[in-house]
Order: sequence, then structure tokens, then C-alpha cells
Amino acid sequence: MGTLDWVVIAGYFLVMVWIGWWSKRRIKNASDFFVAGGKVPWWLVGISHHMSGYSAAVFVGYAALAYTTGFAVYVWWALSITAACVIGTIFFAPRWPRLRQRLGIISPLEYLATRFNVATEQLLAWSGALLKIFDVAAKWTASAILLNVFAGVPMVWGILLVGGVTMFYSTIGGIWADVLTDFGQFVIQFVAAIALAIAVMMRLDGIATPITMWQQLPPDHALPFNGTLTLGFFTAYIVIATLSYNGGTWNLAMRMIATENGRAAQRSLILSGALYLIWPLVLFFPMWAAPLILPDLAQPDQSYALLATQLLPQGLIGLVLAGMFAHTMAMTSSDSNAIASVVVRDIIPQFRKGKSFLPEKSELFFSRLITFLFITFSMIIALTSDSFGGVLGLLILWFGALVGPVAVPMLFGMLPAFRRSGSSAALISTAGGLLMFALNRWAIADWVKTLGDNSQAWTVATPVLVSIVLFVGIGFLKPENTPETDALIDSLSTDLPEDADAEGAAA
Repeated sequence: MGTLDWVVIAGYFLVMVWIGWWSKRRIKNASDFFVAGGKVPWWLVGISHHMSGYSAAVFVGYAALAYTTGFAVYVWWALSITAACVIGTIFFAPRWPRLRQRLGIISPLEYLATRFNVATEQLLAWSGALLKIFDVAAKWTASAILLNVFAGVPMVWGILLVGGVTMFYSTIGGIWADVLTDFGQFVIQFVAAIALAIAVMMRLDGIATPITMWQQLPPDHALPFNGTLTLGFFTAYIVIATLSYNGGTWNLAMRMIATENGRAAQRSLILSGALYLIWPLVLFFPMWAAPLILPDLAQPDQSYALLATQLLPQGLIGLVLAGMFAHTMAMTSSDSNAIASVVVRDIIPQFRKGKSFLPEKSELFFSRLITFLFITFSMIIALTSDSFGGVLGLLILWFGALVGPVAVPMLFGMLPAFRRSGSSAALISTAGGLLMFALNRWAIADWVKTLGDNSQAWTVATPVLVSIVLFVGIGFLKPENTPETDALIDSLSTDLPEDADAEGAAA
């Protein structure tokens, strides 16, 4: 890293701080802080939804998979999310803003008290908040690895630097700061990724490199499924991605809640899905070509960073690193925003007399305080990430396996096909999925290892499958739907008239 690179990085951090400060002026209450009152344009939500799927972990953990397995990483990751967006456009996306229209929610779990009961809301709130700490911690760790490779900054200081800047702008700026920094990282990533792709082509066979490189790489690198990225794992991850990218990851639910209406939410998800289909082909190209330029790497998770430092001139190296920081900071900021909404709207009221929400000013203060505390705890986990299996262990084996049991009642509960499933189905299905994860992790871990390349698919798939079977089965055997829950579910099939929506927002 040269002086110009450090200037670019410093400039990026200053812009992030400025965005947070500018966004602060648009926030008058907790609704503005969490969902912008439903006023975020659909195209900005679409870009934000897309960019929220990236973090520095893509350039560390996924770069390692691209280096060792090749094209399969695109099939497993990008195509599974594209499929999830298509499914979500039809079933899930339009229902989120309609919940805001009808119930005034500003947390993705608020409606669960009406749809199921308070116990279900609390179980998902507590378990989901704890789960998200691991996911965010993986992203801090990945950022620190990149900063260490690029500039030799110790891991501890890397985590504290990136986490500290994110803590500032997300604590004061809310969702407006999140979506605007997502858009900023979209622009930065576009320039940086194109620059590195051109540099790789110039180093190898020119414009023909995306075709000719496969003839020089190991034959299995061109396969759609390779190593642990098997067909079974891909199929399992479509289910996981469908739940995660349609609201099981709470910050993505809040993106859709922040749109004007169901039609706008659908358009945003179509845009995000189209970007997932196309853009990762450009982004992963240097990672696939890395074995030809950097053969026999002992640490494949450093491949992307090493390519950038070897092939790019000063200034562009800093831009690539800024882009990687942008991914992590935008994603973790939005995650923190979502967690704070759940704590403030779903957890704290249960400890208040009368189970009431906090007063408006107090609610905004606690929204910012919880955001601050969540980032702090996730940074502490990041500093001890090795004990959880490193970046990929945190991302795939912990978050990937646990997000399903938490998401099944929340997403399936909106759909008419599952109206018979009530609070018993929700509670037992979540508990069953979490228990299956614990069994895989500790009780039958030795047996799972005997599955070889399919062990990862088993670990990720079985918790969510157990949850789905229990949620549907218990609803069939013990229906608990009521006229009130049926009316709520049916109301989510259409948008409110514009004048009615405006009156509801004003109220």
C-alpha cells in the first residue's frame, strides 16, 4: 500500500462518516431510524438488498473456495440467491410493506405477536439476535484479514478500525445511512472489480482469458459442482437462501418494509436477483484465474488480496480495499439496525409495565444504544473467531445452519397455505431445528464426518428441513388458526389503496 492508497482509504472512511451525519437530519423517530417511514425508492432498496449480500467474507472465504473448487462457487452462491429472489418476488417481498401498512410495524418480528403469540415472538427475537452476532463477527474477521494482507495491520486493530467507523455512522444514521452506503459501495465495487478483471486479462491471455483460462486450470474447476459444493449442498442452500434473503436475515426484511408498497418491494427484489445473476461472474473472474497467477498458495483465502496488490497500481489498490470495507460496513450496519429494531420493539416492551412501547424520544435513544452494543459484542466474537471455525465456519456452519429454524415461522406464517400452523407449530419447529443443529455439531459429529463431501450439505440442510416438517406437520395435526389470524393473512395479498396507505402512515 502506497501513500495514494491510504489517501483513498481515509477518504472513504470520511465519506461514510459524512453520510451518517447527513442521514441523522432525516431521523425524527424510531420509524425513520429503522424503515424510513416506507419512503425508500424501490431501485435504492434493490441495490441495497443486493449489496447487503456481500461483505469482505466474499473476498476471503469465497475467494478461497473459488481458488480450490472453481466455478462451483458461483453456482452454489449466486444462482441459489437468484432463485431465492425469484421465489421471494412471488411469495414474500410484497407482504412485508403490507404488514407496515396494516399493523404499523417497524421490526420484522412485530407481527408475530398477532400471528402467533408473544412467546413465539420472544423466542425468535432472542435466538435470532444471538445468531446474528456470529454472522457479523465473521465479517469483521474477514475485513481484518484483508487489511492485514494489504497493509500488515494486526488483526485486532483491523477489527477495531472497521468496526469503530461502522459503529459511528450506523448509530446516528439509521436505515438512510445503510442504503446510501450500500449505493456507494455499489459504485466503488463496480470500478474496483472492473479494474482488477482488466489487470488479470492483461496478465494472462487478454480478452480471451475468461474462456482460455479453464483449459489451463484443473479440469474439475469448470464443473458446476465440486468438492464440498455438491448438488445436495446447492439444493439445500436454495432453501436456506430463500429463507435468508426474503426476510430470515432481518435487515433484508427491513429493506422491503421500507418500500412504499408491495409492488415496489417486488420490483426491488427483481433488480437484486438480476444483479446476483450477472455481477458475480465479473466479481469471481479474478478469483477463478488466481491459481494461474498465484499457484500453490498455502492460504487461498488471501488470493484476492494478493492479486490486487500485485497487479494494480497505487490508488486502485486502495479503491479495491475500500470496496471490500464498503461491503462489510454496509452489511454489518444494516444487520445492527435490524437487531436494534427487534430489541427495541419486541424485547424491551415485554419488560415494561403494561407491555407498552417506549416513549418516542426514549425509543430513538435506545435504538442507537442497542446498535452500539450489538456492534461491540460482535467485535468481541470476531476477536475470538478461531474458536468457531474461522470465517467460513462462522458463515456456513453456524449462520447457514441456524438461520432456517429461526426464519421458517416468520416467513411461512405470512402465507395462506400455512394458515393452520399456529403458535405450537412455530415454537416446536424452531426448537426442533435448533436441536438438530446441536445434534449435528456435538452428538453425532463423528458420524456426520463419515459423509465426506456431503457432510456440509447435511449440516446445513437438516436443521431447516426439520423445522419445515414440524411447522407444516403440526399445523396439519393441530390447526390453531383463528378468524383474526386468517384475516391478517388474507389482508397481505393486496396493497392498500394509496389514499388509505397515506392515512395509515400519517396516523
